[in-house]
Amino acid sequence: MTHENVWQDRVAIVTGGSSGIGKATALALAEQGAKVLVTGRDPERLAGIAAASDAIEAMQADSADPGSAARIVDAAFGRWQRLDLVVNNAGAGQPMPIEAYDAGTIATMCAVNITSPSLLVQAAREALRETGGAIVNIGTAISRNAAPPVAHYAATKAALEHLTRSWAIELAGDGIRVNAVSPGPVKSGALTGMMGLPADVAQAIEAQEEAQVPLGRRGLPGDIVPWVLRLGSPAMDWLTGQVLTVDGGWSQRA
Repeated sequence: MTHENVWQDRVAIVTGGSSGIGKATALALAEQGAKVLVTGRDPERLAGIAAASDAIEAMQADSADPGSAARIVDAAFGRWQRLDLVVNNAGAGQPMPIEAYDAGTIATMCAVNITSPSLLVQAAREALRETGGAIVNIGTAISRNAAPPVAHYAATKAALEHLTRSWAIELAGDGIRVNAVSPGPVKSGALTGMMGLPADVAQAIEAQEEAQVPLGRRGLPGDIVPWVLRLGSPAMDWLTGQVLTVDGGWSQRA
């Protein structure tokens, strides 16, 4: 199987696929011949990614809604009659010191970062078994160290990384591989989007993080996407249960 045709006519689901790493992943898959269903909450962004390629279809879905998983899988399988890859990219996070802890906000992070991927794996299992498909979860390098301002975001993503290892064992008998990519600081719009920070605060954080990266710059979605595709590729049929940190050395700093 050559690199050029590995994704030809294969089918992928990318959650949170209308911006950032998810959007870049969907576009890369489509460019390499795959059919892709992307999900997200913003109809304008979804329309934009769907217009970018005839191979991409968009579905408005809120990952915090536990009923969305079955609908997403049904939409992809109903359209293309197969499923080869699930990329659990959608995420929720918010800076929150202890004095600002809020049960609803914490519950939303758990719903999006833990429950939603779990239910999507459950819903996709049968279809992935038929193709010997793969799952790639998107974690975060933030979980490698203490991160008081975003502790619950990091903790829920650490949980997803643990689930990655557990699912890899549980699904191995089905021929389904499960791996994860955990990015460091990436220019993806997450600080002003998912995290909801004001632009000036986001800029200050970006500058601080860039100064901390040993390789001297913040990452780009294009630094992460090749690893998502590689871990999800059917050519990597003896690789499972791995969590790959891609962060320019950021998490190794003293």
